[in-house]
Amino acid sequence: MNKHTGQDFQPGNLGAGLRLKRSLLNFITQTTHMKLIPLLLLLLSSFANAQKADILIRNGRILDGTGNSWVYGDIAVKDGKIIKTGKLANWDAAKIIDAGGLIVAPGFIDVHTHIEGEEKRAPEASNFIYDGVTTVITGNCGSSEVNMGKYFSMLDSLKLSINVASLIGHNDVRKAVMGSANRDPTEDEMKRMEAIVDRAMKDGAVGLSTGLIYIPGTYSKTEEVVRLAKVASKYNGIYTSHMRDEGDSVTQAIEEALHIGREAKMPVEISHFKLSGQQNWGRSKETLPMIMKAREEGLDVTIDQYPYTASSTSLSTLIPDWILADGQDSIKARLERPAVKKEVVAYMLKKLKKRKLKHFSYPVVASYRADTTLNGKSIEEANLVKNRKHDAATEAEMVIEMMMQGGAGMVFHGMSEDDVKNIMKYPFNMFASDASIRIFGQGAPHPRGYGTNARVLSKYVRDEKVLSLEEAVRRMTSLPAQKFQLKDRGLLREGYAADIVIFDEKEVKDLSTYDKPHQYSTGFKYVLVNGKLTVENGKHNGTRSGQVLTGPGKSS
Repeated sequence: MNKHTGQDFQPGNLGAGLRLKRSLLNFITQTTHMKLIPLLLLLLSSFANAQKADILIRNGRILDGTGNSWVYGDIAVKDGKIIKTGKLANWDAAKIIDAGGLIVAPGFIDVHTHIEGEEKRAPEASNFIYDGVTTVITGNCGSSEVNMGKYFSMLDSLKLSINVASLIGHNDVRKAVMGSANRDPTEDEMKRMEAIVDRAMKDGAVGLSTGLIYIPGTYSKTEEVVRLAKVASKYNGIYTSHMRDEGDSVTQAIEEALHIGREAKMPVEISHFKLSGQQNWGRSKETLPMIMKAREEGLDVTIDQYPYTASSTSLSTLIPDWILADGQDSIKARLERPAVKKEVVAYMLKKLKKRKLKHFSYPVVASYRADTTLNGKSIEEANLVKNRKHDAATEAEMVIEMMMQGGAGMVFHGMSEDDVKNIMKYPFNMFASDASIRIFGQGAPHPRGYGTNARVLSKYVRDEKVLSLEEAVRRMTSLPAQKFQLKDRGLLREGYAADIVIFDEKEVKDLSTYDKPHQYSTGFKYVLVNGKLTVENGKHNGTRSGQVLTGPGKSS
């Protein structure tokens, strides 16, 4: 038998078991060897008393998610739950998976995603499933659905292949009340924002997120965020933040995030912890101790990262914030003014000089609707394709032109591998893709949307030994489940939801690259979501058994 098919009787195939019982009964009634009858009756009794499961995973190396070493064992799954673990000799199941030579672990939890808008287009969420992810946290960076109850109802009706929990996003709450206005809220507006957050937490949001580098979050003062965080805190929510700055002013941004957590008396999660720009390389030796110190002082603060040296965000982050107020028409009107255009070019050139670069080679177009032929090209390369002057000022003008055409999604190269590894070693750091549900073949997105977990397991665990397999799995499972209060997820324990990944630690690999991003990870042989087999023999079978996971404030 192929060790990964799980098709043959071992002895769990029910049809084969019934046939064997009939054969034994016939043998007993016909045999003249009376001394054998007690032994055969005992064997029949063991069949009759065998406990039944829907799925039985046998002979795997069990990594339970705690960080403990693996042990050989079996897992019985029934009605979406893990009902028994250990050496399960006297068990039977409709489906048996021989996990010999494979790692069996809890399904991975991606703590930072942006799936809004792609759920209906690709409900199978294959880029996550093929990377071992069974649960995602969305609503990050201040961007979420505002009506959380309606959103969850839609997900319940649609059914994805993955479980979904969501934060309520500050930016979209602010837009719902104030649009993209560059000003402080009035007291009435503040109360309306608080009411939206309150309703979202009662509907099941797991916390409040901010994106203080994005419009309109960048226009908000710290106290505004504190007030909204206090509302989420009443319902035992978490505060997550894409901070105001991840480059030159990163330490001030970290202090703000910690301050908000202390004032609101709630846990803090700092998103995609990194150092942007060549001038900031090496500063993880400065930023990580800030997190350690805050934890020593009693603040429940954790971080997450994607295991790459490039980020991915909007083209708009290259230009001044004040340009972006009040929507696309206003952005275009401002940039059409010669004096404003000159000021923006000067601003961009100053930022480029800080990076110690002569050209805009580090921003690469991921998705530009106005001209898809530029997807995959850097701003420098795109400028040359247009047969324009090869200098930074002309490249800056091209950025302005693209912004006037509606902007673009970008990949920004500008982090240090040494910082990535240093941050990765920190024990209260989780892994996150910061990705949407990928539409296969569309655009030139960041490879993190396909390969985050596989990359950690192959490059940083197996090849470079930056951390152990047990520790990597803990960071992907029980740590995020604990942080986001997903009570029955993240561990292989009896009574827990049967979100399970089975993979070959020697084969698991991320194939997605910056040049060819649309490639699924390999090595994940089986994936179960809520007890339903979703990946079998390395192939997504189309099963959509994901559930909405709600926070502790959910009203009954």
